[in-house]
Amino acid sequence: MRVAKEDVDVRMAIPGAVVRQRLGFGNVGGYDEISGEYFTLSAGVDTTPLFEGLDGGVCNCPHWGFVLRGRITTTDRDGRQETVGTDDLFYWPPGHNVKVEDDAEIIMFSPQREHSHVIDHMIRKTAG
Repeated sequence: MRVAKEDVDVRMAIPGAVVRQRLGFGNVGGYDEISGEYFTLSAGVDTTPLFEGLDGGVCNCPHWGFVLRGRITTTDRDGRQETVGTDDLFYWPPGHNVKVEDDAEIIMFSPQREHSHVIDHMIRKTAG
């Protein structure tokens, strides 16, 4: 789910402060601790080969995040694609691959155990 800044409801606007809030931005039920993550990604990075060997060949962990700069396209198990760009909030449900269209920096929050499993898998794939 991609949400542009302009599409996030302004809940409060006073001199010196604007508060925007998007309700219903994914459900964290069933997960334990979360991790905060900062990714710097170069254009052309594609997770498809890195996720080979994971269930379904995809990342099965949900992520909530913000694009500081760049453009990234996700493809889900059914082949649906969505592109997020600078200043977008995003929610990536389980079952996705990622392709970086333009150099990007993102901040993500993910279930710690599940995403550590994916990151450890990627580290093993690139070590050999």
